Amino acid sequence: MRGAPKRSALPGFGLTMGLTLTWLSLLILIPLAGLFIKTTELSFTQFVDTVTSNRTLHALKISFGLAFLAALVNLVAGLLIVWALVRYRFPGRRIFDAIVDIPFALPTAVAGVALTALFAQKGWLGAPLAELGIKVAFTPLGIFIAMVFIGIPFVVRTVQPVLIDLEVEIEEAAACLGANRWQTVTRVILPSLTPAILTGFALAFARAVGEYGSVIFIAGNLPNVSEIAPLLIVIRLSEYRYADATAIAVVMLVTSFLIIFVLNRIQRWAQTRALAVG
Repeated sequence: MRGAPKRSALPGFGLTMGLTLTWLSLLILIPLAGLFIKTTELSFTQFVDTVTSNRTLHALKISFGLAFLAALVNLVAGLLIVWALVRYRFPGRRIFDAIVDIPFALPTAVAGVALTALFAQKGWLGAPLAELGIKVAFTPLGIFIAMVFIGIPFVVRTVQPVLIDLEVEIEEAAACLGANRWQTVTRVILPSLTPAILTGFALAFARAVGEYGSVIFIAGNLPNVSEIAPLLIVIRLSEYRYADATAIAVVMLVTSFLIIFVLNRIQRWAQTRALAVG
């Protein structure tokens, strides 16, 4: 005789799942469905013409390309910052730890104005760079710097708790067994941090792709030069070309989802591999 189904130790699964699906539908699924439905106002040819125009393709290239590069830079810089904050004790460490959260708390418009003033041709950093022939403000380089600025906390705050939980004794044991520093980093530390690293990278990338406020001030917003995709969507909306705006938004949504999905699968693989090795 088949036994009675095993009951969960914590009751209320049906209620919590129902509330979860309701909130997900109201806040995410229904708005996204509306986005796709609005795009159907365009014929397939019109949709293709809209998303493959030179201006749209360049804006998408700027947004996704620079966001990916910024996330890579944040990955390296974030790991160095985390290592210094977790593994060392030095005067002002708590202050530096708090500074990391400034891009979280700072309004994006304020960040954009501050970066523009700093990197303008007469700014504190822009002036010496201009003497070297490097122009930052109102160029793709300025967009890249703004994306790095707003993305760095995501890597730091994602990796930091994992590194804190990684005991120093494990590294000392590896050294006692004859591992050099490079082997300790690549075979002991990085496998444990890889899932968190990939999560931080994905979050930094996603934030940079959709960033608007801090970027438009320093970008210059020149079509086919320094125009980002979110700004192009706003421009199409201001022109009452709502279907065109949603078409560009759909491309951004699908592309971002695919990239994050791939990163998530790699993260799961790395996590499973780390558990198997452990």
